[in-house]
Amino acid sequence: MVLAVDIGNTNIVMGCFESDRILFVERLSTNQQSTALEYAIMLKNILEIHSIDMSDFRGGIISSVVPSVTLTMKEAMERLIKKRIMVVGPGIKTGLKINLDNPAQLGSDRVADAVAAINLYPVPIIMIDMGTATTISVIDKEKNFIGGMIIPGLRTSLDSLSGKASQLPFISLVPPKKVIGTNTIDCMKSGIIHSNAASIDGVIERIENELGEKCTVVSTGGVAKIIVPYCKRDIVIDDELLLKGLMIIYNKNKQ
Repeated sequence: MVLAVDIGNTNIVMGCFESDRILFVERLSTNQQSTALEYAIMLKNILEIHSIDMSDFRGGIISSVVPSVTLTMKEAMERLIKKRIMVVGPGIKTGLKINLDNPAQLGSDRVADAVAAINLYPVPIIMIDMGTATTISVIDKEKNFIGGMIIPGLRTSLDSLSGKASQLPFISLVPPKKVIGTNTIDCMKSGIIHSNAASIDGVIERIENELGEKCTVVSTGGVAKIIVPYCKRDIVIDDELLLKGLMIIYNKNKQ
């Protein structure tokens, strides 16, 4: 078995995979102040909940967009499973050709998403990862990563609005019953959900126009299930896309 961990700005997603099968997926809050011991205890508790024997692990892999947590988590995993832990970055084989001005600037989460996508879905592909930021990544028909967009995430935008407007409350992301809201909370819910769905539809159309061909569209991330049902385009939701990418990368680099 292999322990895979994705460190995001808001959440840490961890999963355990055996061969090509993911056994479970869990989420923790990202805390830059937590120590390696604290993270090791949290990971140990999750593994025990799922009745995973630590001696069964043959390694681990991390993708991270929070550098201050990366080494702390690596130390925690090494303490726990006592095996080699890979970190997605320079020197790691991915099989992905990155056609960017500076390929080193591409986040390891987007790399893992792209690696999974080119191995699992027909190209060209538009990937939409909805987290703290909504990242849109484009893979052409030759399986090259050619660029994309970075947009403020749904929750980030909503919290900013509530924080800046004194009469607007902080709200949950339960979808409203209709588009036209009749009270402040429903207006906010409708605005954030339908505007994001319309934005995604519009961005897909513009990317396809620029490429000159239709694309497979795959979405992942914490709020994908909230927004995608309101999109007019056909979008595949794959909650485990990033972990699948880490699994593929691990297998490409295992000794």
